[in-house]
Amino acid sequence: MLNVLLSYLPYALITTFTPGPNNLMSLYSVSTAGWSKARNVILGISAGFSCLIIAALLFCHELSVYVPELVKYLRYAGAAYIIWLAYHIVFSVQSDSDSHPISFTSGFILAVSNVKVILYLITIFTAYIIPSEAGLYDMILHAAFILTISAVSWCMWGAIGGILQRFLKRYYRPFNISMGIILLWCAYQILK
Repeated sequence: MLNVLLSYLPYALITTFTPGPNNLMSLYSVSTAGWSKARNVILGISAGFSCLIIAALLFCHELSVYVPELVKYLRYAGAAYIIWLAYHIVFSVQSDSDSHPISFTSGFILAVSNVKVILYLITIFTAYIIPSEAGLYDMILHAAFILTISAVSWCMWGAIGGILQRFLKRYYRPFNISMGIILLWCAYQILK
């Protein structure tokens, strides 16, 4: 199980800790409303992400049981998605968005409608975990690990709000190029 975790860890950390809707909502909420009000947004994001991870886990497990030959092709789709994500991270443009409502519901809706998260979870399960012949119990442990690092990410983005925001604005391009290169390495690891 540790070898599988270590194989997807770079992809998971980059995808989890780079700017995305959940992280930016955490950053924005804490930096504009403080922890007491932003806590509800982060709890909403956590609840929505938990629902997605359960759905992805069950979907991918059932897929591996009833259509196992399809899972090997989903590895290629997962690698293609990681390459696409690397491209978009490297060539993305900074934006300043200040119009997000702050509530549990807005955090929940943001999380369950986040296509990046849906593809991220399906990629981890079909490209890394299922090919290692992990059973349902192992998949649940991996899901708990993924949820844990995601929660740490949301809290980290909230905690350092303005400081990280200024750093990323200053070093936006080199940071994104570094993340893109590491993601390309992750895609290579899936395909080799």
